[in-house]
Order: sequence, then structure tokens, then C-alpha cells
Amino acid sequence: MRLLSHIYVAMSVVSLMAGCSNLPGGAPVSRDILKQASAESPDFALYPVTRAFLPAVSHWPPTGKQENLRWIGTSQGAKTQIIQPGDLLSLRIWDSSDNSLLTALDEKDVQLQEVKVASNGTIFMPYVGSISVIGLTPDLAREELQSALEAIVPSAQLQLNMAEGRNNSVDLVSGVAQPGTYPMPNRNYTVLGLISAGGGINAGLNNPQIRLIRGGQLYGTSVDRLLNNPRLNTLLRGGDQVFVEEDERYFLSFGAAGTEALHIFSKDEVSAMDAVSIMGGLQDSKADPGGLLILREYPSSAVRADTSGPQQTRVVFSVNLNTADGIFSARKFQINPDDLIIATEAPINDVLTVSNIVGNFVGVFNATQNLVE
Repeated sequence: MRLLSHIYVAMSVVSLMAGCSNLPGGAPVSRDILKQASAESPDFALYPVTRAFLPAVSHWPPTGKQENLRWIGTSQGAKTQIIQPGDLLSLRIWDSSDNSLLTALDEKDVQLQEVKVASNGTIFMPYVGSISVIGLTPDLAREELQSALEAIVPSAQLQLNMAEGRNNSVDLVSGVAQPGTYPMPNRNYTVLGLISAGGGINAGLNNPQIRLIRGGQLYGTSVDRLLNNPRLNTLLRGGDQVFVEEDERYFLSFGAAGTEALHIFSKDEVSAMDAVSIMGGLQDSKADPGGLLILREYPSSAVRADTSGPQQTRVVFSVNLNTADGIFSARKFQINPDDLIIATEAPINDVLTVSNIVGNFVGVFNATQNLVE
């Protein structure tokens, strides 16, 4: 629902922007413009995206929606299951002796179906009493029960089967072909193993994100990061809940772009050149490749007088795709969530033109943010 509301608001903004017939466009940004921007003291800071500028901006604080969830690294677990409270044990006992305490005259075995492991980890066996099986593998539990039974019925033989209960199962909630509750076959059951059991991730999700709820804590990472780093394929614990969702981060594109819309991040890191591709490129007949503008707003705490931070909260980054340095720099410049990318149409020749662009778009963008919130 959140994504649908964002898309609805983005379409509303597109309609509003359609009425801005006098929208100025862009051209290569020169040093003269930066000088004029400083002299005119506008309410924004203007930065051309160049190779020399990239090291400085890379240390500026992130903006927009940032989750920064932790994730749990992988480890090695037992290759068998461990009995926990709530598991169901089915016992089959053979006794061929005459006058057996366990079997009738014409029977050679007796079955105890789905004996539930109590909260204290014990089960009850006739003639034996309560026996603790918590933390044992099914094989070790069978040996423990067999030993206790032989003290009463020396000729008895016992077989044990286990059905996992809630403490040995995990929930695969959403984002896959077959969500549901899955028993853990052993203690070496991983997140990727669970997703595979659920039929894989839905193909329509943009940059799918994995979320793990354990003990009241939320952990998260992207599927792409998990697939490229096997050390992140964490082991599951009984009671874990796993769900897969689309990346909620987005940026907006307007002006002479291929599409004017809200765009979901298609990967963990999106560069300015990636964004141009995602938004359908630039309109050949209208857009000026030298006047790509990226609008971003920083918190007041990030403002600095030097290059360690922006000089104002409102920042306009200008990208010149007419030069080799501009193209290479655009491939390294990272787009932040909630950025507004404007493909301009007419040449930018003074700071007033840039101010008009910022005024037109930032005003509508702020109104959009208020609607979303």
C-alpha cells in the first residue's frame, strides 16, 4: 500500500508539472555559473559532479529512507534435528515375550502415536514415567528411551519417529511462490534453503530484500548481497519468521526524461548513470545532456563551511553528460533515496535559471512529500 500511495502521488506531481510550460532546461554547467550562484546567495548550493568532487561527496551523510538493518553471518549447525518442546514423537515398541506388560496376547508391538514433548522437555512412557529428551537427536532419544524401557521389559525394542513442532519450524511469510510454515529438517537449515523450499522469490520484485524476525529483532539484507556472499547465508532457528519484500527506496524523475515517474531502486547502489537508464534515458529531441540536475535535501546538522559537507541544506548537483569526465563521474555518483532528477530542456546560462528550476520543482516536490506523509 505504501508503494501504491507513492506511485499515486508521483503521478499527481507529473500532472502538476505538465502545467509548467515555461520550465527552463539545462546546458553544460560552467565555473561562471558557480561564481554567480555564490554571488547571488541563493537558498541552495550548486555542485558540478566531476572526478575532483567525488571524493568529497562520498563522505557526506546519507539522505532519504535508510534502514541500516543488521544481518547475521553464517555458522555450522548439526546435520540432524534436535528435539524441542512441542515436537511430536511416535513410538513403536516390540516385545515378543510371553505375558508381556506392553502387548496383548495376539500382538507383538504397541504404538504410542504423537506423544508431545512437554514444555520441560520430557515425555511420559507407561511403566517408565517421565524421561527428558530435550536437546537430544532422535537417535540419542531412542537410545535413552530404550535403555529406560529395558530396565522394565528386557526384551523390548523401540523405534522412534519425530514430527517437528513450532520450536523446530520456521515461517516463510511472503515474497515467495509458496509461503507457509516449514519444518526444519536439521540444524543446518539456512535462509537460502528455506527460500528454495518455498519455490523461490517472486520474479516481479525489484531488488528483493530479505527480512528475518528473531526474538523480537528485525534483521535484513538484500537478496543480491546474500547471493554474492555465502558467508551471509545464516542458519535458521526454530520460530524464525522470514519474508521477502521489494526495495522501498525510490527516486523521482521529471522534465525531458524518458519517463516522469517514481522509480524503485533496482539494486543496492544506483549511480547517476544507472538512474538515467532506469528512467528511460533522455528525450533526444528535447533534453540537453549537459543539464542533468539532481536535487537533494540534507539535514541542517550536515551543513559545513568546507567540503566535508554541503554548504546549505538544499543542494543541486549538475551532471554534464557532454564530457568524458561528466560521464565517468556520473557512473560513480550515488543516487540517494528520495532524490529528484530533472532532465532539463533549455540551456542554463545564469543562476536565475537554476533558481527557477529549483523553485518550480522543489516546491512541488515538498508538496508531494507532505501528501505521502
